[in-house]
Amino acid sequence: MKEYLRDLIGRALESVANAETEIPADFEIEFEQPNNPEHGDLSTNVAMKLARVFKRAPREIASDIVTTMREQLSDGSGVADIEIAGAGFINFRFSDNVQHQALATILAAAESFGRTAQGEGQRALVEFVSANPTGPLTVGHGRNAVLGDTIANLFNWCGYEVTREYYFNDAGRQMRVLGESVRARYLALADPAVGTKSIEGGTGRVTVPEPFPEDGYLGDYIEDIARDLFDREGNALVEEDYEPFKEAAKTTIFADIEATLGRLSVEMDEHFNERSLYDSGLVWETVDALRDLGMVYDKDGAVWFKTSELGKDADTVLVKSTGEPTYRLPDIAYHVDKLKRGFDLAVDVFGADHIATYPDVLAGVKLLGYDPDKIDVVIYQFVTLIRGGEPVKMSTRKATYVTLDELMDEVGEDVTRFFFLMRSPNTHLEFDLDLAREASEKNPVFYLQYAHARICSILRKAAEVGFQFSDTTDLSLLQHETELALAKELSRLPDVVQAAADQREPHRVATYLREVAVAFNQFYQHCRIIGEEASIATARMAAATATRTVLANGLRVLGITAPERM
Repeated sequence: MKEYLRDLIGRALESVANAETEIPADFEIEFEQPNNPEHGDLSTNVAMKLARVFKRAPREIASDIVTTMREQLSDGSGVADIEIAGAGFINFRFSDNVQHQALATILAAAESFGRTAQGEGQRALVEFVSANPTGPLTVGHGRNAVLGDTIANLFNWCGYEVTREYYFNDAGRQMRVLGESVRARYLALADPAVGTKSIEGGTGRVTVPEPFPEDGYLGDYIEDIARDLFDREGNALVEEDYEPFKEAAKTTIFADIEATLGRLSVEMDEHFNERSLYDSGLVWETVDALRDLGMVYDKDGAVWFKTSELGKDADTVLVKSTGEPTYRLPDIAYHVDKLKRGFDLAVDVFGADHIATYPDVLAGVKLLGYDPDKIDVVIYQFVTLIRGGEPVKMSTRKATYVTLDELMDEVGEDVTRFFFLMRSPNTHLEFDLDLAREASEKNPVFYLQYAHARICSILRKAAEVGFQFSDTTDLSLLQHETELALAKELSRLPDVVQAAADQREPHRVATYLREVAVAFNQFYQHCRIIGEEASIATARMAAATATRTVLANGLRVLGITAPERM
């Protein structure tokens, strides 16, 4: 209907425009669904958007558009009425057969309903998680993982060829401290007489071996890695430096990270090691290219990026006086590499701590001659776990954090994914553990899964008493207002998926699915299946089946299971 109306409005505008009026080439005719059903099924503000172009009042333009459209409406168009509202909105009301056709479309498309072809022929890269292998994934990493994976799902549903990529660095100071932390624990096992010292941890004083690296890692996983090493190697590594301990830790931690992501049904297509940017020379080629452009200079032994010429208050260090690059430099090189690989769209999922720094990376990419508009950064706010109305404290370094595995152990994988997705990424998320564990309609994921299971149960019982809808089922028998409202709601899935992909906002799908479940409950309160005459019962079975399809497909987009029994 949108495509039909868009074509109709376009032809009407050609008729309404005069010789001196030129509609901008990039002008788009947009629609939205009115919040109030009394205002129709679709609305457009095209007349208001063109008021300056036509130099006329929006209602006058709207009146001319509507008059022309009414003359062009074909028989069976599905448009029951067109009206002008407010300052110049044009509202469209559809005939009932449009909703009946929507149900038929859903039933025919089945598992593919909701997919679009907007991204067909394009390649999208979604980079997310990207945690260095220094410890288990935490709750914060969890929101990143679920957002990135679901955005990738959305792109896939919109026709893109999608690659999920994990970017990590297994070198640098953090990894050295990790290796030294494991080594200290290993030496204590090799020689029980090793002394200890007390340092400040996340929940108070912590006893560690002497010596222990400053700002070392204190989690139990460090002791586990050290014990595994000692059990395999005995005292053979006593004289070694931190390197073998770092490698052992990296291997173990990466295996744990992949297992944790697997529990969330997150599977990466590629792993990109920051070290490869140095091995290939791309990092230093990036510095040289920026220097050739006059955007890099040396001062106090460091290499500086002239970000003051790009709108910032001050310049930014790219390479420290120690010779160690700041993360901006390899990130610029990495994003150049992404675009060199031919991706039409590259999405980064970052925590709020990146909000002030990623613009430098985009500026560097643009200076080097690449299109920064192909790079989109999704910034998400952090997560607070709530139990009994009080925050649960977390500290990744001091071993008082809550791991993502611990969270899933407590509330389950589906609940974990849904709770991470039910709020906009740019809002702080309070993850209510008490609500997450509750098996009631108050729990939003339970509500949706139960709705799907309930429909499956209804359909089973209807089949048991002999009802079975088919291609010959007469959907025009669905005339009750709740039947038509349900069909209208179900038909929105492709638009919701597309909008969620375009805006990088998976929560739109979560919100929509609840609206579907509410519409179905209202339908079922007024429209029974079992006990009705066969023709109307099978028509209503078709509506229930379409609802089951939409719920299942929407949950699949979110990476959540749709159980048939609960």
